[in-house]
Amino acid sequence: MVTIKQIAELCGVSRGTVDRVLNGRGKVKPEKAALVRAMAEKLNYRPNPAGKALSARKKQPVVGVLIASEGVHFFDEVLDAMHHRAQKYAEFGLQVLWRSTRGFDAAEQCRILDELMPRVNALIVSPLSERRVLEKLNACVHAGIFVVTINNDAPASKRHCYVGPSYLQGGRTAGALLKMIGPSEIRAGVLLGSLEMYGHRQRLAGFLDVLEKEPGFRYLGVQETNDDDMIAYEETARLLDEHPEANALFVASSGAYGASRALLARERTDLTVVVFDTIPTTIDMMKRGVIRAAIYQHPRTQGHRAMQVVFDYLVNGIAPEHEKYIMRNEIRILENVTECDD
Repeated sequence: MVTIKQIAELCGVSRGTVDRVLNGRGKVKPEKAALVRAMAEKLNYRPNPAGKALSARKKQPVVGVLIASEGVHFFDEVLDAMHHRAQKYAEFGLQVLWRSTRGFDAAEQCRILDELMPRVNALIVSPLSERRVLEKLNACVHAGIFVVTINNDAPASKRHCYVGPSYLQGGRTAGALLKMIGPSEIRAGVLLGSLEMYGHRQRLAGFLDVLEKEPGFRYLGVQETNDDDMIAYEETARLLDEHPEANALFVASSGAYGASRALLARERTDLTVVVFDTIPTTIDMMKRGVIRAAIYQHPRTQGHRAMQVVFDYLVNGIAPEHEKYIMRNEIRILENVTECDD
């Protein structure tokens, strides 16, 4: 009986690539996909889904999902994609324990990780970069749990792989974009969720790396919003009170709607505003002329890929091909904001 491993060896590709081609999971370069299909046909390969499902059910694989998604609409699409894949993989016995939090509470993340640790074989988590959380992730790995970080990485931990955007490149993109479309002498404030999030710090670093080279740039400081629109509203109002000379705003994570409402209330839509994510409220504020541009980070692809990596590992015994699965940071303006290729 021909196996996926044999096809992979003959084609010079990984088992994961062969599995994705033959089972229609994920993206593979067309030329590689054609090679795999041709080899499978030549060898008269016949899948045995019933046998695979029976074998997987005997393993009873369980994955825990922990994301600070409450009140953060960006994660709606991420989670929808994950639920879709989870339903597809349920026939193979894959079970999912869903957990969510509001805001960035390290103690709460640790509490939930403690709850999940004895119950799961794998973990998909968007972690804080706080020491206690990193130690807890390492404890999960030492306990034999397969750990995937999603949307926010924890490179200081021993996690197995990361699925999400390059935050440093995203910040650099935002800085370069503001330089292109903003005023000649930029005086910008920054809002972000939490400086405890590695990705948020990286976005800020990339943004400043580009703009601090500009002679007319003035940095008006950063404020944390806990990814909460009400806090974003208050911090934007404070920025305008303390720095009426502000002419630009970079919202590096959630909170764009709250910031936009503050600008409308103060009649300060003259600021050039660059944000992340193309959620419905952001699109509305683009139509109203408050937000000039948004950076899109492929939320559905993040959800699909994270669940696929875990499924491949737990059910097929296939380790990730990459340590990092990086999504593109893409610029969206009003004219293309509804485009989606996830």
